[in-house]
Amino acid sequence: MHRTIVSPGDLAGMLHDPSLVILDARFSLDDEDWGLREYSAAHIPGARYANCATDLSGPVIEGVTGRRPFPDPEAFRRVLGEWGIGPDTQVVAYDAQNGLMAASRVWLMLRWMGHEAVAVLDGGIQAWLAAGLPVDDAAPGPNTRAFTGTVRSDLLADISEVDAVRRDPGFCVLDSRSAEGYHGGGVYYDPVRGHIAGAGLADRADTLAADGRFRPAGDLRAHFTSIIGDVEPEQVIFYCGSGITAAQNVLAMEIAGLSGSRMYVGSWSEWITDASREVEL
Repeated sequence: MHRTIVSPGDLAGMLHDPSLVILDARFSLDDEDWGLREYSAAHIPGARYANCATDLSGPVIEGVTGRRPFPDPEAFRRVLGEWGIGPDTQVVAYDAQNGLMAASRVWLMLRWMGHEAVAVLDGGIQAWLAAGLPVDDAAPGPNTRAFTGTVRSDLLADISEVDAVRRDPGFCVLDSRSAEGYHGGGVYYDPVRGHIAGAGLADRADTLAADGRFRPAGDLRAHFTSIIGDVEPEQVIFYCGSGITAAQNVLAMEIAGLSGSRMYVGSWSEWITDASREVEL
């Protein structure tokens, strides 16, 4: 069972396994139809498309939710069943940004739904292509199964908890954006700039090596330990702009052997829906 990441070579050896479901999660915040176009043109053989804007997100409630809330569990359970995911299914998700966009969210969401056999393709489709492995444009046929996983709310933190612990030295609330974004610079998709007051910085890009793959487990452990110190992994909460990319850090913590960190899905885009919530630059 693969529970964190899988190499292109290992995935290639699994392609004909009937218990495998591959999810192409390519997505762009600037063009939400881009991922589907890329998938339609060429994808890993047998892959199904997981749309972050629809399949992986629920309805946005203005002034209440962030930009990418999780879907209703029952609705998502039906989607997972339509993708052919059952109790014995190994799921592998990939995207075009080495896990920095939606593939890590797929990983987190499957675990949230009680499915442990899920991994991210290390290096994304770029690593797959660089290895000379095949792609095609064939859409897989229907293979509906009954998804029976049970929701694990312990993997997430809500806004009330984040507000309560953001200055507590026994916790770490960490912004997964770049230092530029953390301090209010760069491209923003929200009307307010800055970060949650009291939150630290853990740039998700720092989990990757120069080749776009995850750094070795020992390196990741040293990296996160330098940020969280003696705080227990279970008391570490990651957020980002809209609740997608922070999953990269949760995954990297698992690779590092620091299991139990959580994600605040509402993230910055939910935090700023109430002007009374404290922000910093």
